[in-house]
Amino acid sequence: MFSSFLQNIPILKKFLLINLIFFTIIGLFTFIYLKNVQPNLIKKKSSNHIEVINNTIDNLKRLDVKFVEEDIRKFLFSTRFLFQNLDRVIFFDDELNLVGDTDTLDLDPRSFTTRLDTVELEILNEKKTKEITEKKNINIGTDNNVSLNDILFDYAGSKNFGIPFTFTQEDFNKFKLTTIKNVMQDGKNIGYLAITENANDIKAAINERKTFVIRTAIAVGIVILIFSFVLNRYFLKPIKNLVNYTKTIRMKDTPITNIESLKLRKDELGLLSNSLDDMTFELQKKISHAENFSTDLVHEIRNPLASLKSASEILHDTNDREQRLKLINILSHDVQRIERLITDYSQMLKDEVALSKEKIKKLDIEPIIKSVVDDFNNIYKLKRGIKIFYENDRKSKYFINGIENRIEQIIANLLDNAVSFSEDNNDVIVKVSKTKDNEVILNILDEGQGFKEKNTNKIFNRFYSNRPDKFGQHSGLGLNIVKNLVDLHNARIKASNRIDQRGASMEIIFPKI
Repeated sequence: MFSSFLQNIPILKKFLLINLIFFTIIGLFTFIYLKNVQPNLIKKKSSNHIEVINNTIDNLKRLDVKFVEEDIRKFLFSTRFLFQNLDRVIFFDDELNLVGDTDTLDLDPRSFTTRLDTVELEILNEKKTKEITEKKNINIGTDNNVSLNDILFDYAGSKNFGIPFTFTQEDFNKFKLTTIKNVMQDGKNIGYLAITENANDIKAAINERKTFVIRTAIAVGIVILIFSFVLNRYFLKPIKNLVNYTKTIRMKDTPITNIESLKLRKDELGLLSNSLDDMTFELQKKISHAENFSTDLVHEIRNPLASLKSASEILHDTNDREQRLKLINILSHDVQRIERLITDYSQMLKDEVALSKEKIKKLDIEPIIKSVVDDFNNIYKLKRGIKIFYENDRKSKYFINGIENRIEQIIANLLDNAVSFSEDNNDVIVKVSKTKDNEVILNILDEGQGFKEKNTNKIFNRFYSNRPDKFGQHSGLGLNIVKNLVDLHNARIKASNRIDQRGASMEIIFPKI
């Protein structure tokens, strides 16, 4: 449920929501931690109080000190080292009367005084007292003026009587910790002992932790906001622009996104933008190429169909045997023409699909040339007396980056074209050589009519209209297929007439590895 909900909201909101959830969880654990800090610190100090109280009770019993003012005063002076790290120690008798208080005595013998006055007891903070005493099952009431005597009274009547009891009080920016325990002698309660210590360090430690948590939370919040702004501005908006760009392409609208500015970026989004734009351009080019090719194909098929229709109508009406044979040859020729168009068109589509899956690799072109030349010699040497010769400039190897079966297709198409326009018993030469820059040159020379066009680049167009008489033996796609395959290999092809004699020259220049 939650994952499906996340999938339906924008990335920025998703990022903020996830951060809010983690922030809330961390805040909850932090709150629990802060809630337990104070009890743990108080427990540590109260343990020290309990230790001092137990030592004091042992000394009282050992010295057989009575819980009267005179004995307690003497005891305080004689054992002052026990209380030198405490702020205040108070003694009560069994009737809860004050019999000793370190606040009324100067434990430094150099300024000794024997004055022992009754002091006003501290007023307890109701909230803190109630919080601690409820844990000890002590009922101290709800009066804001609860005194130490009241707590001692409730402590004496509680089920925790005999167990040390600690409580806190806050007053005038002071945080004090008090621990009380009764004193037993011969199984009888003889009084009470209370230790009070200034615990502002606990409050300071808690406040310090709270301040640190608040500052950290604010800092983390600011970082999240800044990161969200950066994420939205420099990542999410560009991605949204790319999404809009793909939508405009799909809807065939005019793109209004700033993809050109995204293409200038040097990061992954820039690479993605360039890749997407290139892919879109190639896709549009292929779509345009397919549309144009279909239009051209329809146009090319229409001519032999018109001839077929005309010849069939005449054939139906004529009884002349010679004319009928001539019309039948025309019908056969036009059917073959349409068949070659469809076959070559189908092959061209298959080649385009195959090219997207094939990989270019380093290969030696010489064995490929020899193999194709041998195949053509086996066919045309006996059939028409045409000989195909292979020549090279005697360089060691002729390596190119290419696809082997596509190189075979290029050479075969060019040889087929050269043989088609050659007379019987003519020669065709296939040359391979290297330039000073280590470019490999493949040259196919025939002894045919050559080219009448001044701009020979036109012959590589599909269904080029200015065709020789024997062009009817071809679909008009062969040289266009060759040009596409040559471009795939980042090579160049040139068509020209031979200078030394009659005939045509096809030259392909493969770039160096």
